[in-house]
Amino acid sequence: MAYSISDACISCGACAPSCPCDAIAEGDTQYVIDADKCCSCGACAAGCPVEAIAED
Repeated sequence: MAYSISDACISCGACAPSCPCDAIAEGDTQYVIDADKCCSCGACAAGCPVEAIAED
């Protein structure tokens, strides 16, 4: 199951370097996760300082 980023995202970018699948990109208003690339490892959620990332 893929992860997603909620509206609580503060666009700090802490999640993107932690993603081994390169599934996270900067969107228009916040970072977004490409569900097709996400390997569901949870590394991004562990690195999010505002807990804006969770499994769908």
